[in-house]
Formats: sequence, structure tokens, C-alpha cells
Amino acid sequence: MENTEDDQASQNFMDCGTASAPDESVLVATETHCSSGQKSKRPNSPEPHPVKTTCVAAHTPNPKLTLCISNSPKKAVSIPNDVEMLSPNSPICKPQFINNSADKDPDGNAFAMVPVMESTQIVKDSDSGVQAVAMGADDAEKAECSGSSATNQDFAGRQTVESSTMHSVSINVDVLYWYVLLLSPTVVSNHTITIRKDLLREGEVPLPYPSKFKDAWDDVSVKMPCSEKNLFPMESEDGGGVQSRWELIHTALDGEFKSSLDVRDAILRYNTAHAKRWDFTALNLLCTEYLEHCEAQHLFEVILPAMVKLALSAPRLCTMPIPLLKSGMNHSLTMSQEQIACLLANAFFCTFPRRNSRKSEYANYPEINFYRLFEGSSPKKIEKLKTLLCYFRKVTHTRPRGLVTFTRQSMSNPPNWESSQTQLTRLHVTCEGTIEDDGYGMLQVDFANRLVGGGVTGLGLVQEEIRFLINPELIVSRLFTEALEYNECLIITGTEQYSKYSGYAESYKWKDSYKDETPRDNWQRRCTEIVALDALKFRHFLEQFHPEKMTRELNKAYCGFFRLYSNNQHLSAVATGNWGCGVFGGDTRLKALIQLMAAAEAGRDVAYFTFGDAQLMRDIHEMHTFLTKRQVTVGRLYRLLNQYSSAVCKNCRTTRPDVSLYGFIHERVSSHTTDDDSDFNKYSGMSPVTSDCH
Repeated sequence: MENTEDDQASQNFMDCGTASAPDESVLVATETHCSSGQKSKRPNSPEPHPVKTTCVAAHTPNPKLTLCISNSPKKAVSIPNDVEMLSPNSPICKPQFINNSADKDPDGNAFAMVPVMESTQIVKDSDSGVQAVAMGADDAEKAECSGSSATNQDFAGRQTVESSTMHSVSINVDVLYWYVLLLSPTVVSNHTITIRKDLLREGEVPLPYPSKFKDAWDDVSVKMPCSEKNLFPMESEDGGGVQSRWELIHTALDGEFKSSLDVRDAILRYNTAHAKRWDFTALNLLCTEYLEHCEAQHLFEVILPAMVKLALSAPRLCTMPIPLLKSGMNHSLTMSQEQIACLLANAFFCTFPRRNSRKSEYANYPEINFYRLFEGSSPKKIEKLKTLLCYFRKVTHTRPRGLVTFTRQSMSNPPNWESSQTQLTRLHVTCEGTIEDDGYGMLQVDFANRLVGGGVTGLGLVQEEIRFLINPELIVSRLFTEALEYNECLIITGTEQYSKYSGYAESYKWKDSYKDETPRDNWQRRCTEIVALDALKFRHFLEQFHPEKMTRELNKAYCGFFRLYSNNQHLSAVATGNWGCGVFGGDTRLKALIQLMAAAEAGRDVAYFTFGDAQLMRDIHEMHTFLTKRQVTVGRLYRLLNQYSSAVCKNCRTTRPDVSLYGFIHERVSSHTTDDDSDFNKYSGMSPVTSDCH
């Protein structure tokens, strides 16, 4: 239990008060009964959390369900927020968390998804409340969904909403339900583990391994601030010399902080080369204009001194050399949350050597020191600082007890897209909710920069930066992850959410502390799996329809979705959205198809979030329904994309084509045109469709 002594002062900025739990009501039952217009929320309970989707047996036919759209002449058209409905033939099943030993996990996955039989013996986890069952790998494969027959009575037939001002839209929807199978990562030669795994205990802070600091100042490891090779030039009467930079850091940070100017002066004592360039305006504004007096006092007297203590614990906590996850590597790194907090405290105080210039050996790595976070007067910087200081308040108040795994994965043998006979998998698409809130239990996509984290320590504040802020343990990946190549991704398992927020980009606001109740696996990692995928950036809209560009995006998405040694039946759905759109210039409808194709080839279903775009939600749903009804394979869809490129985009005289992608595909499939027709110049007769020419 967290101590609550310092949880009295304020609920405004850094939560001088308690680390509050989510506002959602506690759910007692483990079954989720979805009804029209309702959504299952993550419960504020340590019990197994029901997920927002529903179980469908493989043999279950797609139900026809009815949604209603308001068409009142006096009001704006009301769009359904979610085109997912519960199948009347779908069983309601209990998600139970299954604990398998490491020696039964040959593939090293973080967690897979399988249904669990209700008759399985349940064992209650005494600390977290997570229910677990002892189950072998063979048993897990044979597990089947079971549930209440009352569901069929509750959802007997078509569901309608009666209103004189509404009309019905009939749609086919596959509905999904996810089950988390918690597995240990396989301990192999390409997996670095920085804690004593033999002493790993639930509810206890993991112990560092080895017991004493092992220095490494080379080109395959992170250069640590506490290294004896980290030297600082000093002036003397005989012309100069060097001293230990770590000792200087100790001396500078051990002083008392009474204002932001003291923080600035301390940081610049061991970063003298940047004294004239680094700007601490944002930090000063936060402390003088945005914080109440009691909040600023708490920051200087409690939080910052605790952060200093944490940062200076690096030789005791981070004892093993941290490997650089370089280009072309397939390597995993598992660290404790406390070790990550120590590294991030050092990043805050800008102690990492050789990381302040693009001309150093780390030129192809993201920035890790937080100096850019302190500069300028942008309100975005203030909100970022609030969010991160909320994290530091929590981890310095109560030592975090879990692990996080970072895996760089590269793909050398992409699928043969043109000849693929794979059918599209199931889809849930909604214009409401977010990946982090409603993609619970799924593989969650980070719309990444190739330098992971993007502008999280700068001015960037869109999807990736926001996720790195509310889950700050993601930021430490910038310390050791080289820029992603075209065939690479970064998979992060186990990070925790520490803050709630509102808004996006310019409107982003830190709201409150967040208590993450996500269950942990038997490696004490939160069951949150995030994959960083960097999309191409397009200066001109038509660029992205070049066959080689579309293939690159397919391969990149597939790299993030596939798991080499996994049984595809056990893979979670992908929670994603408008990847590579926005400032990267991607077309939302093309990117949706690309991700559906890659997910299908990888054996995953898809939950797609359009972030408020109801028209896009309908378009994607209708196209997916059309393609699945016509049994259009991934290979045929790939050929159709190339035909669209040649027939419509190649000789287009305008910035955007007159014929929409979805309209083209619908016409070609409906007319039964063969894929190998080459007379594209005769293609005509399609009325322009503007829904995706936005």
C-alpha cells in the first residue's frame, strides 16, 4: 500500500496529494455484458479486467445488427460512436490470467491471447488480486470459451432504436473478446537482464545484477555518467587537467534547491560548454507562474531532492552495462522500473555524457538529456513538465516494483504480398476512445518517429509524445535505441501509466495522477505491450501510392505485428489508428488497408480508432465488410493497390486523384475484373468518390 503522508497538499499540479486512482467505478463481476451504446471500461479493481470486445467462436456466423443514425432536421447528424455490437450467438467468457513457467515458453512472447475454460481451477493472487490458473501450454491451446446462455436471450435477433427522427443502418460486424495469457520472456543469449531473476518476487523491488557496478566505456554500451572514464576538463595554474565528472555531478546536485535558478546553476556546473545556449525559461515559468506556493515548496523541498538521491544511486542500481540496441540487432533488454526511474532522473538533470550534440557518436540516437524540455515559454512545455514531475513524485515516494522489457526486432524475410492467400481478419472500428484506454489487452501501436519518442523532450505533442509522457518509462528507450531502419520496430512490454491528460497537441493538458491497475505477468511486468512503428513522411499526397512505398509500409507494419515463434491463434489484436497520417502526410484510408493486410498476414485481428472521424469509421467498416464478403485475399488486395497506383495515380495531373481508392477497389472487385488486366488506360466509368480525398 502506498503511504499517504505527503498526499495532503494539493490536487492541482504534481498531485502534492495522493496518487489518485482512476475515476471508473469498480466492476465486481468478471463477465462483460455489452449492450447497445454501452462500453466496458477498465475497472478500478485488481480483479481480472474485462475488455471492450466480445468472444466469437470460429464457426459463429456474422450477425446482422442494426445501428441508428439521427437525421433530425433541427440538429446536426448524430453519428454512432462505435460500430461494434454484440453477437447474439457469442458466448460471454471470463478472462482469466494464466501463469506459465519460462521453460514452457519457447517463443519469448510477452503475452498471448487465449480463451480460458470456466471450469479451470482458480488461484487468487494474494497481493494484486489477479486471478491465475496453472495451465500447461498444451492445455492452453485446447482451452475453449464458455459462458452464459443468457446472452442469447439478451441479444435475441436484431437490435434497433425506435425514433421518428432516425433511420437504421444495417451492418455486419465481427465482435472480439481478448484473453491475456501471461508468459515469461525466454532467457537467451540475445536478452540482457539487469536484475537478479532468481530472486524476483511479487510485491518486492527487484535486486540489481551484478551486485557491484561494472563499468563499460565502449561503442556497444551506454556511456554512464558514473563511469570512471567520464572525465571533465578543469582549469589549473599548470595549464589544466581532468577530474571525475561524476564527482562534479555529485557536488553540484547535493546542494539545496530554493528556486529554478538553483536547478539551472547545478546542471550547468557540469555542462559548462552549453551555459550560453541552454535556456531554462519553461522551468522557471512553471515554478514562478504556474505553481501555487505550496506546490513549488513541495517541488524544491521534497521532489527534487528525492530525484537527486535517485539519480546519484546509479552506481548501486544500474550495475550492468546497458547494451545499445543498434541497427540490425534482434535483442531484448529487461530492466526494473526502479532502474529506469534512476536513468530518467539522470536524464532530467542532464548527466549523460556525449549526448548533447548531434556531432557525437550518438548522432543516430534520440536525445535523452532533458535540456530541451526546459527551454522556451510554450505552454506545451509547462504541461509536459507537470506530467513528468507527477511521475517523479510517484516513483520517489514509493519504489516501483516491476520490470519492463525493450525488444528491437528486425525482419529479414518479408511476406510475398502479391501471392498471399490470407483472408482479412476481424475488425472493430470506432470513432470514440483512444488506443491506450480502449486497446487494453491488445498490441498497442505507437505512431513513432524513427528516433523513438519523437519530440517528447522538445515541442512535439501528438500521439507518440503523449504516450511517452503518460508512460514515461518509454522515454528511457531513447537512451539506447538507435534510429529504426525500414525493416525494424521496437516492442516495449510492461510500462506503467502515471498520468491522466486531456486534449491533443496545442490543447494538451496534464489532468491528474493515474493509478495503473493493469495486472502484472509472472515477470512482474504490466500487461501493456506497445510497438513503435515509424511510417514514411510524404511531401506530396500521390507519393504514397508508389508500389515501393506501399510495400515498405506493409513490411514495416508486419514487422511490428508478427512474432517469429508464436502460434498465431494466441496473438492479441492490434489496437491502432491513423498511423503515419497528420503531419506525415499519409492517407487514412490507404493506411487502414495496409494495417489490415499486415495484421491479417501476422494472424492478428484489428481494433481501429479513428479519433473522432465518424466518416472514416464508416468507410473503413464498409470496405472491410465488402472485402470479407467477397473473400478478397491479402494478395489480391495488394494487386488492387498497385492497379490503383498505375491506373489512377501515375498520370494524375492534380495533387489528389479524382477517383477514390475505396471506390476504385469496390468497382474492380464488383466488376470481377481479373487482377492481371494490364489495359489500365481504358479504366473509366467510375464516379468520383470524395470521402477519402480529404
